[in-house]
Amino acid sequence: METALKILSDEHQNILKGIDALLKECDSLKSGNKINKNFFKKAIDFIKGYADKFHHAKEEDILFIEMCRDEVQMHCNPTQQMLHEHNLGRNFIKELEKGIEESNKEKIIENARGYAQLLRDHIFKEDNVLYPMADESLSPSVKKNMLKKFKQVEQELNKEKDKHLLFLKD
Repeated sequence: METALKILSDEHQNILKGIDALLKECDSLKSGNKINKNFFKKAIDFIKGYADKFHHAKEEDILFIEMCRDEVQMHCNPTQQMLHEHNLGRNFIKELEKGIEESNKEKIIENARGYAQLLRDHIFKEDNVLYPMADESLSPSVKKNMLKKFKQVEQELNKEKDKHLLFLKD
């Protein structure tokens, strides 16, 4: 059965594929190849559009809000740390964009790899700590309502989602 948390976890797999492509391009730069600005612009578009806008819209605007309600009982609530890491990721992407504008290979590599490492660790924490906590702490009716809201987000952003998934196929 599809659940809101399963949707988020499945989206993580797409984000990890994008990160793999980003790291492969960094290896190419380290080997002496020229900066493929077209690739990096597409990768940034994927990150901003799919990871940040499409995926985080569900996490930040739906899941995290539900997890922070007074009636939700948890021994600790890691949502503030997760939000902080989302913002760290956004900062890496801003610096990556600057590196591309400046044609600065080292800045590109440093920020792309920093983003990749942050997101790999972040996704691990969400999949293995945050989502299980949410599954245990949220009521069945809240989880059902979250799934409904997720479907609305997906319907609203479906064309954009499809565009970004094409990047992964390329």
